[in-house]
Amino acid sequence: MSTYRDLAHRGSARATVLRTVGTRERRSHLTAPRVPTVGIDIGGTKVMAGVVDADGNILEKLRAETPDKSKSPKVVEDTIMELVLDLSDRHDVHAVGIGAAGWVDAERNRILFAPHLSWRNEPLRDRLAGRLAVPVLVDNDANTAAWAEWRFGAGRGEDNLVMITLGTGIGGALLEDGQVKRGRFGVAGEFGHMQVVPGGHRCACGNRGCWEQYSSGNALVREARELAAADSPVAYGIIEHVKGNIADITGPMITELAREGDAMCIELLQDIGQWLGVGIANLAAALDPSCFVIGGGVSAADDLLIGPARDAFRRHLTGRGYRPEARIARAQLGPEAGMVGAADLARLVARRFRRAKRRRVERYERYERFTESRRTTQGTP
Repeated sequence: MSTYRDLAHRGSARATVLRTVGTRERRSHLTAPRVPTVGIDIGGTKVMAGVVDADGNILEKLRAETPDKSKSPKVVEDTIMELVLDLSDRHDVHAVGIGAAGWVDAERNRILFAPHLSWRNEPLRDRLAGRLAVPVLVDNDANTAAWAEWRFGAGRGEDNLVMITLGTGIGGALLEDGQVKRGRFGVAGEFGHMQVVPGGHRCACGNRGCWEQYSSGNALVREARELAAADSPVAYGIIEHVKGNIADITGPMITELAREGDAMCIELLQDIGQWLGVGIANLAAALDPSCFVIGGGVSAADDLLIGPARDAFRRHLTGRGYRPEARIARAQLGPEAGMVGAADLARLVARRFRRAKRRRVERYERYERFTESRRTTQGTP
């Protein structure tokens, strides 16, 4: 009987299934079950959850505020649980994928470090797998966004793709032959901390001159506020817009004013774009991809940012004029990319989980038939 009571066990058996998830993602996604899965995108300010079908369509989406980082990891886990259970009330969910803003280990189980949350070497996958009735997959949010753009967005048809996410900092991911390259320890793609200016601006990582200090949302806002604080004549437009409250200057505001023709805001986006192009040229020299996909909130500036980036890329590309140039494209899936990619990657474990579950159910049905047969035989005189 103990064999069949295992049907109620949700923890260790599922963890074993998840450990079998290999790196053959390109082939696997083609044969993964076409079932709905839930994608979770965990950032510093919000937790977004959505039910996604096999074609990348979002069937329903929910959003909750990220609990304060001073709270225990269990508070964030509880928020994820509530969102998944809410969606499960209306959808037949077969797996859950999580894209987390932090370093995820090579086994895709532990969050090694999350700058905006109190996760330090946290076994998120196993904890949630022990509480949910479906398998769980955990990955870095830039990896899940890159996967989504490769499957459904700007990177379709590319064999070698680099994703760059421009937000408060810079994140990134690499796909080669349809496989996410996570590195030996799972933390590949931290492009934002390449040193581009020795002795430059101090970065939150502890080093100086990191790329994200010159091409990110934080860099954009810092430059605008410094000009406004200096009462520069070129900043009068934005000073008037915030009524002198310099702390109210934000990245989206700068983009909006640039679209309206504010000269300083246009110039700031051009500066950020030029630094973006320099970094892309460095990555092209090292990785030689066929395509760069630019995502994240700052990419909403579109050609105000990406146009200067393309120009700087061509000027700084090593061997320029004698080699093919990678395509630079803006991401198509917007802020939902990480959620969609996490859900799609989760379909890979859904297949294995369904097979294991089907075998257990078949064993249970055989046992029930055997038990019924014995009852019938014993009841016959």
